[in-house]
Amino acid sequence: MPDRHATPRRTRRTPKPLDCTRLNDLALHYVARFATSSGKLENYLKRKLRERGWEGEGEPDIKELVTRFAEKNYVDDEAYARMKAGGLLSRGYGARRVEERLRVDGLDDDVRQANAPDEKEVREALVAYLRRRRFGPFAVPAQDQGPETARKAREKQLAAILRAGHSFEHARRAVEAKTQVELEEWVAEALD
Repeated sequence: MPDRHATPRRTRRTPKPLDCTRLNDLALHYVARFATSSGKLENYLKRKLRERGWEGEGEPDIKELVTRFAEKNYVDDEAYARMKAGGLLSRGYGARRVEERLRVDGLDDDVRQANAPDEKEVREALVAYLRRRRFGPFAVPAQDQGPETARKAREKQLAAILRAGHSFEHARRAVEAKTQVELEEWVAEALD
């Protein structure tokens, strides 16, 4: 006897294949919801074409659609790069990590170079990272910490700082700093 309280299973309807109008609508919906780069928009549209197929005339001109959106300022690579780089730096990530993120987001070399952080920004980001992770002079000293334990802790901190995209020289300098004032002076030196 069938269970009359059981909910019937819903079947997913397959979405219609794309044509020029649907492709344009998808792109508009995407840029309205997300801050994006032209490279990310292009990858999104290509993925949707693979998933849903194409029923329009000829081949879809995704490059032309993305170019049109950029001309109308629906997509602004410069603004996106500034926003993304600023966000990563404020969270303490280094220049290498910023460069990698901008490259993955499909930004060209000129935009990436224009938004590369300078030495002062890199040092400030490193101090923010140290403060957030409680590394270097921001670390809470452990009781009864022997020299071997301290060495291992420094190595772990150094590895984490390197993964965050900072250079080895900066990471070593930060981990070896004795006080927060020493780090602040090091950041101030970048202005000279």
